[in-house]
Amino acid sequence: MAAVALAGCSKPAGDTASAATGPSATGAMVASAATPAAHPTKDYTDPPANRIGVLAPGTGIPVGQKVPDIHARDLDHKDVSLSALYAKGLILLAFYRGGWCPYCSSENHALATAYPEYQKRGVTPVTVSVDKPDAEAKTKATYAIPFPVLSDSDATMIEAFHVVNHIDDATLSKMKGFGVDLESYSGKTHHEIAIPALFLIDRTGIVRWAHSDPDIKVRPSTAQVLAAIDGLRLGGT
Repeated sequence: MAAVALAGCSKPAGDTASAATGPSATGAMVASAATPAAHPTKDYTDPPANRIGVLAPGTGIPVGQKVPDIHARDLDHKDVSLSALYAKGLILLAFYRGGWCPYCSSENHALATAYPEYQKRGVTPVTVSVDKPDAEAKTKATYAIPFPVLSDSDATMIEAFHVVNHIDDATLSKMKGFGVDLESYSGKTHHEIAIPALFLIDRTGIVRWAHSDPDIKVRPSTAQVLAAIDGLRLGGT
């Protein structure tokens, strides 16, 4: 698959850590659509070792369960089924809030940078957000992404994986004040975005490893994710 571009965005002043769900997420939810940095820095924090591979309460599809066969669109507006992706081999499905989020930009940049390491392990990263294909494709390029980037603008996939963050009216207004118009990004009025989460899915559609955190500033590092994959001894199958 041809490499695609993803935009980063700078971290706004006063952005403080908070939970990814509920009205209390206001501080961390607002982020400016500022000029992307040429090389996004890692501005999130690694979770402690005992939190790696743990789903936040009430989120995600647990390890051992089969994922639903959900459809989304790629950046060419083509329909893509989840089963068609994992049938080719292990995928690391990474849900992110949107191209406007600086922490998500950093995490996606890390996935792109480490792509050769994932490939050595027979794993293909797949990223998904509610951003519409045009919003993804028209952002300013800061680096190339060699793996699938999916648009779940109807929020079908994030709902099926139980990683939905419903944005209340007050938070929505604050985000608009920072230049983040969710309706413009998604093309929809549902005001839902993804809770950042990772799911390692095998070629039969079974979740083999999963992680989510209520704090949007806490994300597993590349080393932590690769170590978790190595520990499963899946052999790239």
